Amino acid sequence: MSLIGTMSSGVSALRTFSKGLEVIGNNIANINTTGFKSSEAKFADSFSNLLEQSSPSAGAAATAAGNTSYSGVGTGVRLTGVTSNFAQGSLESTGKPTDLGVSGNGYFRVKNVTDGSEYATRAGDFRWDDRGYLVTSQGLRVQGLTGTGLAAVGDIKFATPPTGTQLQSVSVDKYGSVVEFYSDGTSATSNRVLLQNYNDPSALVKEGNNLFAGMVAAGPVGAAAGTATLLATGTNAPGSNGLGLIQSGALEQSNVDLTEQFSQLITMQRSFQAGSRLVTVSDSLLQDIVDLKR
Repeated sequence: MSLIGTMSSGVSALRTFSKGLEVIGNNIANINTTGFKSSEAKFADSFSNLLEQSSPSAGAAATAAGNTSYSGVGTGVRLTGVTSNFAQGSLESTGKPTDLGVSGNGYFRVKNVTDGSEYATRAGDFRWDDRGYLVTSQGLRVQGLTGTGLAAVGDIKFATPPTGTQLQSVSVDKYGSVVEFYSDGTSATSNRVLLQNYNDPSALVKEGNNLFAGMVAAGPVGAAAGTATLLATGTNAPGSNGLGLIQSGALEQSNVDLTEQFSQLITMQRSFQAGSRLVTVSDSLLQDIVDLKR
């Protein structure tokens, strides 16, 4: 029985640490992914086979039997979860006006107009599409204040230029204000990029393409993360309520620390090898037991 237990413990180590290697491998693969947040595998021991239950002393008398200690044998290791590290990545200058980086807390909100689903992202590699919307590389529209008086939340889009003028350039300041400059020398603030913060970012789901979700199509992004819909008031304005500022012409880089990842890779590899050694030794001992019958 004990040998079989050793075998199962070794197998649990192989199964669990292989997942740990997958997590580290994914981190290293995304070292150059814009806005990527690294992950870390967490482990815990499995339940133990009870050999003897603990019990209190039989009584207060000097001759009473003393207490007994718990005795049990563990059955291996298991994966308890994979947590994300949401620490700020470094901001790297790109010189492209539509590249937006967040210095501090907060996520951009983007919307898929096809099905109405919304996502959060730290990757601000945006562009103006052929219809004048500010979109991600996949065509999702960036959300913020728009319309007359910037009173409504919606898709950020170029405003109609004044009669007789043409749009010359567009800039985004640190507070998210989208300023349009026209051919007659005038300018106007046509939109404002908003940010969303979360009480528990770990509840957000990585959807791929640098997007986070965890919602139904009609509900707020990451409801389980503790959030609400974007508001037209100052609640979601960059630089307010604990939100960071926007840096135009810069992108947030991956927060993966290669030195730390390679260190964890070595430890995880040795742990996997130790688990495989347990299986090998258990197999050898079982073979010796089988050979006793000869």
